[in-house]
Amino acid sequence: MTPKRTVAAAVTAVSALALTLVGCATDGGGAPTGEPVEGGTFTEILNADPGNLDPQMSAASALFDVTTYAYDTLVSVDADGNPQSQLASEWSHEGLTATLTLNDGILCSDGTEFTAQTAADNLNWISDPANQSAFLGAFFPVGVSTVAEGNTITLTLSAPAPFLLLGLANLPMVCDAGLADRSTLAAASNGTGPYVLTEAVPNDHYTFELREEYAWGPDGATVDEPGIPAVVNVRIVADGTTATNLMLSGEANAAQLLGPDAERALGADLFALESSAVVGEQWYNHAEGHPTSDPAVRMALTQALDLDELANVISTGKGGPATALATVDPRGCTFDSVSDVLPGYDVDAANAALDAAGWTLGADGVRVKDGTPLSIVFLYQNGLGAAGTAAAELAIAAWEQIGVKVDGREQDEPSILDAIFSTGAWDVSWVPVSVNSPDQLIGFLSGIVPPEGVNFAGIQNSDYETAIAEAMQLPGTEGCPVWQEAESALVEAADMVPFAEGTVYMFGSGAEFDWTGQIAPTSIRMLG
Repeated sequence: MTPKRTVAAAVTAVSALALTLVGCATDGGGAPTGEPVEGGTFTEILNADPGNLDPQMSAASALFDVTTYAYDTLVSVDADGNPQSQLASEWSHEGLTATLTLNDGILCSDGTEFTAQTAADNLNWISDPANQSAFLGAFFPVGVSTVAEGNTITLTLSAPAPFLLLGLANLPMVCDAGLADRSTLAAASNGTGPYVLTEAVPNDHYTFELREEYAWGPDGATVDEPGIPAVVNVRIVADGTTATNLMLSGEANAAQLLGPDAERALGADLFALESSAVVGEQWYNHAEGHPTSDPAVRMALTQALDLDELANVISTGKGGPATALATVDPRGCTFDSVSDVLPGYDVDAANAALDAAGWTLGADGVRVKDGTPLSIVFLYQNGLGAAGTAAAELAIAAWEQIGVKVDGREQDEPSILDAIFSTGAWDVSWVPVSVNSPDQLIGFLSGIVPPEGVNFAGIQNSDYETAIAEAMQLPGTEGCPVWQEAESALVEAADMVPFAEGTVYMFGSGAEFDWTGQIAPTSIRMLG
């Protein structure tokens, strides 16, 4: 999900999940065979449209998937989370200062040079709160100033940032003309990536053509390799069954599939990569005027659910209970911040909490307080397919059992993002936010609410805030025990509830590639 600083600035909904930022995949089998095909067209299927294509305004997964072809980041990371070169060839980070030296000869798709000053202008634009970039406070710390000298940029931080380079690996860089007139980025590309956007038909397809001169990819990757596609065609296909049929017929080369659709693809022995991610995460609207602003209501809505059962259903048996908030590899920290503190399934306790809070059960089975019924708007994403729908129906039934009137709404990603970042017309939402380091979640779990900030749930938990202030002072993994305390404080209070992790599959047909949350363009090989 991505902050609705336009909905394009909403918080990234992780692909079919809701907010998948970065991840590494392992080989699930079915590796394709055949000789590399020259000059081919690679067709990737997405289940949601990216909307406005400005790459720095939204963290929505669909936008990441599309713009990764046309834009580069300053650094990349390998499967172990170690930084690698991309636009920058050298880097260092110590205390409140970081420096990056850019590669020579980097060219934008419009033929202009990408310079250190361009990189500094990008980071300073993101750093300005007035621009409402989705990345500020998530992938890029608040209060950073950047200056350029020669081909080096120097970042001066206002506070420690233990996972700074991991965040920079998520920031797409825009070229000068796009920075000068951002309206030109809405339906076109202006970046340094290996492809340039040549056609954009919203809700249908996006076509990219190869840039033969590209030679500054991750760890020095170029496009002078057998099997690199000459054209990339990204098709928008919301229905999972249709997407699977296109993969099995060979009309599409890549698609992320879930549930029964994934089982069909696995059965066909397609090339498959798999990764783990948070697939079930329950957020409450803490804003005044919503019943979920009451801690007793939040706790009751949590205790009324058999979260283990929901985890099994929503992950189609290929996952389990959530263990942490930042679970995508390469992880900044590995710990279990959930299991020991997650409120347990206890319907009697849920009813007692509502009774004590003054919510009286009416003759119609709906609780009332001060003449107002306990009614909630519950949003869940259609991209999770039949498994998501089934899990949502279980939740609705459980809440109705304790006297809650539920308006359940299955919606696409743009509609949910609009609600949580703009209209505020929601009380409970299932919007999994998948990231790989706990600091990337700070803006979503504390601080300023939309439209100025990205704390879309309006969470204010003093224990969390105290712990993250301490954790931010500690370098790298040294702070992981404190990050664990911070996350546990949120879960124990039922301020938000992670309840399921699952296996996510990316499939290939007639092609192979690397997949790190998004397909790595320079890794694609078309095979005969």
